[in-house]
Amino acid sequence: MLAGMSRNLDLDLLQRVVDTPGISGFEDEVQDLIGAELKRTCNEVRSDRLGNMIGLKKATKPVSGKTLKLALAAHCDEIGAMVKYIDGDGFIRFQRVGGLFSQALTSQVVTIHGRTNVKGVIVPDMAAKEIPSPEDLLIDVGMPKEEVEKMVEVGDPITLAQPFLRLNENVVMGRNFDDRIGTFCMLEAMRRVGETSVDVYAVSTVQEEVGVRGMPVAAYAIEPDLGLALDGSCTLGAHIKPHTYTVDMGKGTGIYIIDNLTIGNRKLVRFLYDLCEQNGVQYQKNIGGGTDASAMQRTKAGALATTVGAPVRYMHTTVQLCHLDDIEATVQLLCLFMEHGHEMAEACQ
Repeated sequence: MLAGMSRNLDLDLLQRVVDTPGISGFEDEVQDLIGAELKRTCNEVRSDRLGNMIGLKKATKPVSGKTLKLALAAHCDEIGAMVKYIDGDGFIRFQRVGGLFSQALTSQVVTIHGRTNVKGVIVPDMAAKEIPSPEDLLIDVGMPKEEVEKMVEVGDPITLAQPFLRLNENVVMGRNFDDRIGTFCMLEAMRRVGETSVDVYAVSTVQEEVGVRGMPVAAYAIEPDLGLALDGSCTLGAHIKPHTYTVDMGKGTGIYIIDNLTIGNRKLVRFLYDLCEQNGVQYQKNIGGGTDASAMQRTKAGALATTVGAPVRYMHTTVQLCHLDDIEATVQLLCLFMEHGHEMAEACQ
């Protein structure tokens, strides 16, 4: 464990968050779970037309002047697929929903969420000399076409079936840690946070994996002054060149400096560094991919925004790994940010 780090994580909740299905556009079941958890900690909980779940925890210790609005955003959608075609032998072709890679798909078990849930396997072409494109892969559910069509139709969502697993004392594995780790960190921080002088909006967003579609709608309604997206920090691991990423698993939460969609507000990034250093929270400087922070930063009058998140190995595969100490460090930083967010008032003017 990290120096001085003690864990107080609800691992049962983590498992439920990870194992509940919800690909982009089909997030209802996981949003029901998240909404129920937010009702335990927030003054108000609502959903919008796109499906975002928004919890408001009002300031408990108001200060003079304007009460800042602070938003936390974690996307609940996971990558997956959709039934596209059922051939004469009952094999299913599928449309990708989000960034699925062929290297991570062959020989995987999937669940097709049809009239009833149906298990299937993505079968490898043993004669192929190259990795096939996802469009050429087939799902075999072990039944003839007429039986398949009683339960499955075009448009049904498909999730990868790998369940949550604790590899050892320190490391957990799941198919969708991008971004169910961020979702869990948000819920856990909302449970633990102390007195605040800001209004906190906890937002479980939809359709991030297909182009950051959910958070612009929520940000337009909330108009936050401060915003943190909670997302995975890509990290070093097997088959990764050392210069590729700037963070490693087990060495603290990742604080984004820049990603493909957002240059983190410099004052906010420095404020997060200071919170960590002053309170013994281990952190790493991260250069990431692209997150919901972009929507908070650029919607209406904009917000001071960046992203934080526990390092996750092997993103967009079924064997994503995360260290529990990094999750704990992320939760601690979120609590500190909510409790001290009012100190950023001058920067928000």
